[in-house]
Amino acid sequence: MEWTGRRKLMGGIPRKMVFMAVGGFAKAVANLLNTTSVHNADTLIHLVRSRPSGVPLITVSNHKSTLDDPVMWGFPGFPSFDTNLARWVLAAEDICFKNPLLSYFFRLGKCIPITRGAGIYQEHMNEALECLSNGAWLHTFPEGKVLQEDAPIRRLKWGTASLIVRSPITPIVLPIVHQGLEKVMPENYWFGKRPLFPLCNKRINIVVGEPIEFDLPTMRQMAISMSRNLHFPGKGWPSISRYGLDEAAQRSTSQYDTTHCFGTLKGRVL
Repeated sequence: MEWTGRRKLMGGIPRKMVFMAVGGFAKAVANLLNTTSVHNADTLIHLVRSRPSGVPLITVSNHKSTLDDPVMWGFPGFPSFDTNLARWVLAAEDICFKNPLLSYFFRLGKCIPITRGAGIYQEHMNEALECLSNGAWLHTFPEGKVLQEDAPIRRLKWGTASLIVRSPITPIVLPIVHQGLEKVMPENYWFGKRPLFPLCNKRINIVVGEPIEFDLPTMRQMAISMSRNLHFPGKGWPSISRYGLDEAAQRSTSQYDTTHCFGTLKGRVL
């Protein structure tokens, strides 16, 4: 279904129809059925609309429910219906791409299938890198799964960090933390099932952090230096030869990147 993700498919009309429908749904859930407050929304809107030409944007957030995307983008003032400005997003293959119909729909919605447990070098990660090389906006959930317990952000996966390191153009990274969507779409609502429709009269809080611009050359040198003292079983990662990053160096860089992405929001109470 990769062909359905092309911008010019049937003049872009199917994609526009999907974004009109999904954008309307997101705004209804966020603003009509529930109450949404956003801290620092202007920073997100500015980076989506007006970042430097050709510079990619990666937003990262915690994962509270299956409705996080698209409802996160339904708040007032956000360009939810603009297919050119809309995010690409890494989406779980086992949930969003179960059959041809779902695959067609989510592909039109600018979703990239990711297989859980298949590692950072799986096939569609190259598609995500291509989006970044074109200066697009990519959203990821580094936790890798929904976590609705009242607990700190779980250990972050390395895939997002690997995209930052391997992107041909260093992306701007924007961390986002949200709370409340776990009450709009709880995982265990009725006999261990989700509700058929989003619940209402809930409060959704979204905190947008400040953009992070990574000094990748310095970080690569630090990773190479740190990795000399690391000893662990290899996973067979290919070396990034043009930067001199073997597997150990890549793992050192990834650990730092994923932790730092949420560092600016640590301690903030939602």
